[in-house]
Formats: sequence, structure tokens, C-alpha cells
Amino acid sequence: MQKSNIENYLIYFVVLLLPIVVLTAFANAFTTPQMALVTFSLGAVLIIKSVRSIAKNSISFTASSMDLPVLLLGLAYVASSILQTPNKMEAFFLPGTTTVVVAGITLFFVINQMPKASRAAVRSILFVSSALVAVIILFASTGVLKGIGSLPAYVQAPNFTTLGGTLPALMLLVAMLPLGLSLVMTHKEMAIKAFMGVALALVGLAAAISLFYSLPGKDMSPRLPGFTTSWFVAVDSLKQSPLLGVGPGNYLTAFNRFRPIAYNATDLWATRFTSAQSHLLTTVTETGLAGTAALLIIIYFVIKFARGQLKHSKSLLSEHNGTLLALLMLGVSLLIFPASPTLILTFFILLALSVETSSVNLGIFRESHEGDPFAARLPVIIATLPLIVAVGFVGFQATRILSADITYKNALDLVVANDGRGAYDTLQSSINTNPYVDRYRVTYAQINLALANSIAQKEGEITEADRNTIAQLVQQAIREGKSAVALNPGRAGNWEVLASIYRAVMPLAEGADAFAVQTYAQAVALDPLNVNTRIALGGIYYSAKAYENAIDVFKLAATVKPDHANAHYNLAVAYRDTGSLDRAIAEMSAVLSLVSRDSEDYKVATQALEDLQNKKKAELPESENLTNPPSAEEQLNPPIELPEEASPPAPEVTPTPTPIASPTPEASPTPQP
Repeated sequence: MQKSNIENYLIYFVVLLLPIVVLTAFANAFTTPQMALVTFSLGAVLIIKSVRSIAKNSISFTASSMDLPVLLLGLAYVASSILQTPNKMEAFFLPGTTTVVVAGITLFFVINQMPKASRAAVRSILFVSSALVAVIILFASTGVLKGIGSLPAYVQAPNFTTLGGTLPALMLLVAMLPLGLSLVMTHKEMAIKAFMGVALALVGLAAAISLFYSLPGKDMSPRLPGFTTSWFVAVDSLKQSPLLGVGPGNYLTAFNRFRPIAYNATDLWATRFTSAQSHLLTTVTETGLAGTAALLIIIYFVIKFARGQLKHSKSLLSEHNGTLLALLMLGVSLLIFPASPTLILTFFILLALSVETSSVNLGIFRESHEGDPFAARLPVIIATLPLIVAVGFVGFQATRILSADITYKNALDLVVANDGRGAYDTLQSSINTNPYVDRYRVTYAQINLALANSIAQKEGEITEADRNTIAQLVQQAIREGKSAVALNPGRAGNWEVLASIYRAVMPLAEGADAFAVQTYAQAVALDPLNVNTRIALGGIYYSAKAYENAIDVFKLAATVKPDHANAHYNLAVAYRDTGSLDRAIAEMSAVLSLVSRDSEDYKVATQALEDLQNKKKAELPESENLTNPPSAEEQLNPPIELPEEASPPAPEVTPTPTPIASPTPEASPTPQP
């Protein structure tokens, strides 16, 4: 290996391992190790290039017609992340949407600096890496991986792929087919031609298997939000923030606020999505007009370049044309389906291999500083120093963040092992290392709450020490829930978690019910079509015997999802307790039309309807889906007092989403018991 080419080998290493690296040490075994691989490898490449420029006392690079649009896309993502994304950690590191794009752009420029022979090697390695993905898919589908007992359960699944799903694997493999075919056709050495031919056959077979698993109706087929839902989310997001969108990594917040009411009529009504049906609509939502314009400019230049290249090409399956066709196929698939980090990075790799480049040399005049080597190199040092500092800073932060994520994964393993104390200490360590991830805070709050409930429910008398411990754990759970809200106050899920904490400590702490109402109300404001959140809020009113308030909330729950049986059941019970028997009978009749006749819920609702019709005064039988207020035996007596700082944070002031006429449902509604 020549020292002067070490950065090229690092790029080969990245391209080869990018689609296949999976590490179970991280909470996300797919995305996090891929980003670690790319981040540290590219950092090393940039440092090496900077040192080489200083040694040569010159800066030279190659440029292409795609440079400006690619830079504009990166600037749009960075600006939107800084100005729009509430929790910068989600934009830059976990899940790191902006980091993925910036890493792809960096790969684009680094590959453009490579000589022609090295770029050809990248092309071949890219196809070989897709063949390795295909081999793993074949091993999974034929049960080879299932026979390895030491592997995690998800790796042993027949539809396992190293890309985290059958759809992204299908998109990658299909895009690689023209590239592989061109390599088979253009290589002159028979050994390499035969190897590429076998690899092409494996890629084609794995693509067919991935297509089979991805077909609608299959148990393992991917679930997507649909174009109609994605379109309405994108449009209303642009109305709120037209230039920069809602921020990278923040699609879930937009989805919660702006999805149309028709979505609740689909079988996906309880699913929350972190990306749109297509990568284009995700970009529109997250980066607004700035990111969309840059992406459309890239698409325009790619189509224009491809038309000219293919029109004047003598062979459609030349090596360069194969790369260009792969780029077009991947680009089209990203306009239709959501992207994964691997697909985004692969797109930029193919883009770099497809464009034509020209050399630019920014030489430094050495003769004016012949007696002082340092002074001669000072301009180059000044030019490269910001890059070196930036790489060092990113590397330091990435190391800290990855360490925290590994610790968090260890804590989750301890939770599964039912080691509450170990999980408590390990989660505390992960938060100390990286305090800016809200899911760490949420998990830690839930651990504190579980430990408090465990002590409160133990047999025997609750001692004063136990009461102090319960109070500390409850306050800590609330504090961590509030911290999660502070990290992303626009995320409905964080408010819902905090509300569930207040609700859970209602039997233990005085005043928690009022706090639960406040936080559930904010969760409803940020996710107005979430029927379960409304039912939880109505349940708190019901337990406080505020029946009219409970009726108002349950009515709205039944309005946003008319086929939700439990919303109607709760509404019927609330009507019953206010003496509105006719309305209660109507709602209970609706329950019977929504639940299966052979279910236990049907028996409960039938009995309840009979009781109502006979105007009986006895309490109705409990439904397994109805959350009842805690009984006196379950409560801590006397309850602990919550300090003033345990009150919920001030609610976010959020505009009301634009009313939308209900479109045709994307799927037939499924009754929910």
C-alpha cells in the first residue's frame, strides 16, 4: 500500500462496508454503526488531505457542474437544523438526518478528487458490496442465519437485511443491476467477468426475494403512510414554515400535527411515521422550499446530463452508462419511497461517479518565502486549519455520543433481564455522558417510576424511609419527563410520556391529577387526532367525577375516530353516570357494532347495554380496555406531596392546523376493540 493512496483505501473501505455493517452494541444496530463508519473514515481522509496540502504547499481539487447544487442542499439542511429543529441532537447525531446528508456530500467531493482508476475501483467495490448484501439476504431467507443460535432474534428472521428492511434492500439491489451488468459486459479479464456475473445473479435473486417480502399483503411488507397523508403533512408544514420547513429529524412532529383526519380511517391509524411516503416529500416537510429547490436542481442536472450522455453514447451498457442508469433508478425510487441513510449515501456515491470533473489548482507562491518554510506554508495552514479543527470537534463529539448510546443499549439489556437497579445506574451514566437525547430521559423516568411503584406495592407497612425513597423516585421521574419535554417541546410524545408519569403517580402524590390534565391537554394540542391520548385525558376527568368534562373529551375522541370502540364505551359510561341513559344506550349500541361478536368485549358491552336498557343502578362490569380510577386500597396513605418544581412546564403555543376536507381513505377502516 502506498502512503500517498491511503485515503483512497479508506474510501474503498467505507464503500465496501457501508451497506453491510451491523453492530448490536448500539440501540440502533443499523444506522448508528453506518454513521460511525462514515464519520470517522471521512474525518481521517480529510485530515490526511489537509496534511498533504500543507506538505505540498498547494491546494488542488477537481470541480464539477454538480458542486453548487450539492452545496446548496447541504446548506439548506444545516440552516434548517440550526434554525428549525428543536433538538439539534436529532438533526446532527441521533438519528442524524443532517449528518447523513453532509456525509454524503463530503463523500461526493472526496470521490471527485480521486483519479480515474480509483473511481473505477470504487464503482466495482460498490457493486461487490451490494452482492454481499444479497448473500446475507439469501442466507436469511433460506434459514442459514436461523441456525446460528448466538445471533439476535431479528437477525435470524427470514426477511432480515443489513439495511434494516426489505424495501431499502430492494431499492439498492434493483439500482445496482445496471451497474453490475455493465461491469460484466466491459471487463476483459474472464476471471473478473465470471466473478461479476455470479455477483449479478446473486443480486438479481436477492432483489426478487426482497420484492416478494415487500409486496402488499405480506406479513413482512413495509408499512408506509401513503401519498395523500404525506402530501397534506408537507403542505401544512410549508404553511407554517415555508422557507426551512420543520427541521431535519423532526418529521414525526409534523406528522402528529398535520396528518388529515382520514388517516384515522386506515389500518395504520395508531402508527406514527418519522418519514413521508417518499424522500422528496420528507425533504419538503423537513427543509422547506430551500431544501426542495436544491434537490430539484440536482434532479434537473442529473436528467439533463443523462439525456446528453445516453444520446451520444455508442454503448448503452458502457461502464459509465451503467453507473448513470444506477443513479437514475435509485433517484426515481427515492422520489417514490422513503430513504435510509445507506441509500442517501449511495446516491451521492453514484452521483460522484457519474459527473465529469475538471482540475483546479490553488498554488502558493513559494519564492517569496524561500528562507522561511513555515511562512511559505502559512496561507495553506490557515486555509486548512478550520477543516482540521472541525474534524477534531466532530470526532470528539461523535466518540462521546457513541459511548452514551452503547451505555444506553446496555441499560435496555438490563431492563430486559429485569435488573431494575442495574438499569437505573446505567441509564444515569448514559445521560451524564450525553444529556441531550430525550429517549434516554424518557426511559430513565419510566425506570424511576417502576421502582417507586415497586416499593409502594410491597407487602407490609410502608416505612418513613420507604416514603422518602418513593418521593425521591417520583420527583426524579417527573424531572426526567420534564427534561424530555424541554429537549423537544413540540414533540407530542414527550408531553404524553410526562402526562403518563403524572397519571401513574396519582395514587401516590397529591395534586398529580391536575398536572396530568395540563400535560395531556398539551399532548392533545400537538397531536389532535390521537384518540388514545384523548381517552387518557377523559379518564382522568372521569376519575375525578368531572363527568361533563369527560364527556366532552370522549366525544372528541369518538369524532376523530368514529370506529374506535373504546371511545364510544367510555362515552357511554360517562353518559350513564350523568343520568343521560338514552345517549348512553346509543353509544353502547355503537360499541356492539364495532367489536367482534366472539370477543369478550362484545359480552361486556352486551351486558352493559342490557343494564342500561333496564335502567339498573348497579355498576357496569369492567371492560379490559377501560381504565378505571385507582381504588382507595391502591393509594399511598397519606399521599406524598409534590414540590413546586414538579409542576409541568409551560405549554407550547401552537397554531391550529388548517382544516382539511377529508379525502378518500387510503385503506379500508379496521374496527378497533
